Amino acid sequence: MEELTKLGSTVTELRFALDTFYFLVSGALVMWMAAGFAMLEAGLVRSKNTTEILTKNVILYSIACVMYLLVGYNIMYVDNAEGGWLPSLGMLIGSQSADASHALEADFFFQVVFVATAMSIVSGAVAERMKLWAFLFFSVVMTGIIYPVEGYWTWGQGFITKLGFVDFAGSGIVHMTGATAAIVGVLLLGPRKGKYGPNGQVNPIPGSNLPMATLGMFILWMGWFGFNGGSQLMLSDAANASSVAKVFVNTNTAAACGAISALIVCKMIWGKADLTMVLNGILAGLVAITADPLSPSLLMAGVIGLVAGAVVIFSIVGLDRIKIDDPVGAISVHGVAGFLGLMCVPLSNSDATISAQLIGAAVIFTWVFCSSFIVWYVIKMTMGIRVTEEEEYNGMDSSDCGIDAYPEFVTVKSAS
Repeated sequence: MEELTKLGSTVTELRFALDTFYFLVSGALVMWMAAGFAMLEAGLVRSKNTTEILTKNVILYSIACVMYLLVGYNIMYVDNAEGGWLPSLGMLIGSQSADASHALEADFFFQVVFVATAMSIVSGAVAERMKLWAFLFFSVVMTGIIYPVEGYWTWGQGFITKLGFVDFAGSGIVHMTGATAAIVGVLLLGPRKGKYGPNGQVNPIPGSNLPMATLGMFILWMGWFGFNGGSQLMLSDAANASSVAKVFVNTNTAAACGAISALIVCKMIWGKADLTMVLNGILAGLVAITADPLSPSLLMAGVIGLVAGAVVIFSIVGLDRIKIDDPVGAISVHGVAGFLGLMCVPLSNSDATISAQLIGAAVIFTWVFCSSFIVWYVIKMTMGIRVTEEEEYNGMDSSDCGIDAYPEFVTVKSAS
């Protein structure tokens, strides 16, 4: 009997170790998405803004880690009443007991990379004309307060979850949140100089490095397996292992179908294969399936990807027509496709309802929009959020960083 008890204890410890290891590896994959966002955004902005956009992505990740450690994680998860509206501040992670600390540290690492992902979405949308320090100040509030509060309402077992809202890995909680904060910043910033003509025409501003943007997309595609797969939380029994496998396959299928859908729509509209739209179609498929990559059949996952890949193109074109300037298409990819993903959940998940999904999306949007507007507006009225016209013309690398990303290609005027 004693031997059986020891054997059972050993098996339990092995399962705990396996699940924890899987959790941490998934977190590392999601952390690698920071590199994907950095490469994607750097490739889709002009060369004179490359160093600045890379700097933003490095520092926002660091700010997210610190703010979520000091404030955000406690707001979102620690000592909060289930079904509540107001989160408590809880205790810092380091004040927990030894056993609780080990469990919290693994969970914290997995959750903090999601916070950084939400903030990375904002980075691309406000690129090429926002002051670096204004963006970083907003990052502090976004990662420390804005995201954790709506995160408590949803994943932290707050009132939205009790209404029946379902968001498996964050189509709304992460992606729509980042897009909502981004659209507020874009509205207050205004478009880049020269983006729109006096007669309503849209002037394309091509990115500087499509190979880099493509690399960024593939990094994001790879990291998404940790994003969605890790959200299953466990791997150590047959049922969970099978679920993780299904999540992986559905995630991959939605992305692939998003690419094909975007390609076909581009061919039908413009007669060309627009690489930037194909990249966004892939990401839209990934964002849409994130709401529930477990319940749909393989065919349904493909359909979700097909729809998202097409919708994102019309969204990008539509935002341009109303003069909302988003250099990388982040608002459409993460906001529109994120909402689409939430609305698709009831099609395959009997635990979800259209009404609960709509209420959850509306609450998230309202909270993030209003709180972001207040923060952006305060920053605008104090230090300002937009660089001068001269700084924008010369490039953010020169004004904010003093380093050119591609110094060998800088044109040197002759002294004669």
